[in-house]
Amino acid sequence: MKRALRLVGPHKVAVLALEPVVGFDLTIPSTVLGAAKTADGTELYDVRVCGINAGEPVRAAAGFSLIPDYGPEVLADADTVIIPGTYIPQPRYEGTLPAAVADALATIRPGTRIASICTGAFVLGAAGLLDGRPATTHWMRAALFRERYPQVELREEQLFVDDGDILTSAGLAAGVDLCLHLIRRDFGSDIANRAARACVVPPWRDGGQSQFIERAVPDEGTDGTSPTRAWALQNIDQELTLQIVADHAGMSVRTFSRRFKAETGQSPGTWLLQQRVRHACHLLETTDLSVDRVAEAAGLGTAASLRHHLRSELGVSPLAYRKTFRAG
Repeated sequence: MKRALRLVGPHKVAVLALEPVVGFDLTIPSTVLGAAKTADGTELYDVRVCGINAGEPVRAAAGFSLIPDYGPEVLADADTVIIPGTYIPQPRYEGTLPAAVADALATIRPGTRIASICTGAFVLGAAGLLDGRPATTHWMRAALFRERYPQVELREEQLFVDDGDILTSAGLAAGVDLCLHLIRRDFGSDIANRAARACVVPPWRDGGQSQFIERAVPDEGTDGTSPTRAWALQNIDQELTLQIVADHAGMSVRTFSRRFKAETGQSPGTWLLQQRVRHACHLLETTDLSVDRVAEAAGLGTAASLRHHLRSELGVSPLAYRKTFRAG
């Protein structure tokens, strides 16, 4: 179990802005860690935003530029270094680092804690810091990250991954979750909760980013198993055994299973369960149906079954999901 830090002075944090930086990500450490204070108001973190070239503007991806107060020299003195999301092309598309970025990262002292927010994980990947380790990034960039850095154990369903001296978060607002986790890890839950209240955010979010991932519905085609998949979605509340769906497709179970896997990358059973959970989520978002009725309408049988599968797939309970996503 990780112990809270003893307070011997503000914990020094360097936030490295690499253009085009994600402006929202860049402001998270200063805002959240800056809200971590003792009961008498003593600040627990000294957060310094730096660029590769001291005094020069750093372009953000959203049409504005910022001028960090510090240059890369603060990296060498930091207790924690954070890389916010960035669209810097070399780590994303080539798996390499610009020489100036590599030189700056080389000044970080051994044993320094390093974290990334969102696509900042590409920078850590290009630096070789994530090799053989678990990590996460924005779910929309997961396929690209996995292609570029196959040696990393990517966990795109998680909001953040804590691997001791290396931490990574999912996209954008997950950086808030990561920073609150750092406070909790460094100074305990009371201070983390106080910082969360100051930032008007929940101190802890259940579930991972899998609950935010878009899942495409198969279109109605006339070839292969597509018509049967469309039919299954229209009858999602019914018993749909492998034999039943294979009969609908006019195929043997063996042929149907083989073609289904070739077309979707999943077995029929796995795909159907995901669609049932997806439909249950839709009902939780858009109706007042009880959890029991949602379970029945999604073909999951009982409320207990729905709770089990929603917890397994998304990491949240039905009521927590409804509370988070219910319109209005």
